[in-house]
Amino acid sequence: MKVLLVNGSPHQHGCTDMALQETAKELEKQGIHTEIFWVGAKPISGCMGCGACKKGLGKCVVEDTVNQFTTLAAQADGFIFGSPVHYAAISGAMTSFMDRAFYSGGQHLAGKPAASVVSCRRGGASAAFDQMNKYFTISSMPVVSSQYWNQVHGSTPEQVLQDLEGIQTLQTLARNMAWLLKCIEAGKAAGIERPAQEKVIRTNFIR
Repeated sequence: MKVLLVNGSPHQHGCTDMALQETAKELEKQGIHTEIFWVGAKPISGCMGCGACKKGLGKCVVEDTVNQFTTLAAQADGFIFGSPVHYAAISGAMTSFMDRAFYSGGQHLAGKPAASVVSCRRGGASAAFDQMNKYFTISSMPVVSSQYWNQVHGSTPEQVLQDLEGIQTLQTLARNMAWLLKCIEAGKAAGIERPAQEKVIRTNFIR
């Protein structure tokens, strides 16, 4: 089993990466393979609403790290998305990345457990945490929880490690993720499959 962790910070080895590294370390202890995917520091286009991904292309029309991620996502069993807090929200790049990844590659994400991790200096963590979780709950993904909201505080990676409650929260998250993945695997072995997805009924409020 494998968990794909996504670093949505423009800094490859900053505070968000430290949080994900600590989470991955505990996952590995639980027998779960991990890979950290960095969205990069180059500009990421938002979704243009062209619909090409739904009209036979099978991927986003914009070739960047989004398509690289969705290719990897097809082989992953679970996900942890991490982002720094910018103005009480996830980073702009991470917003664009997740918008396009979930729309164009949602078939590789649905039914798989997911969690979010946010890194902040002081405030805005819970708002950013809620923002990321909405991607999972609209995509039929079980959301993995911990003993507190998944957030770490600090301005440097070294300060993140000093947030003992935050690090413990991430370790608990990792153990809960590993437990749920093992439960899903045991269920499949017992013949329990994911519920069939019905055709979505779309209702507009303007008649």
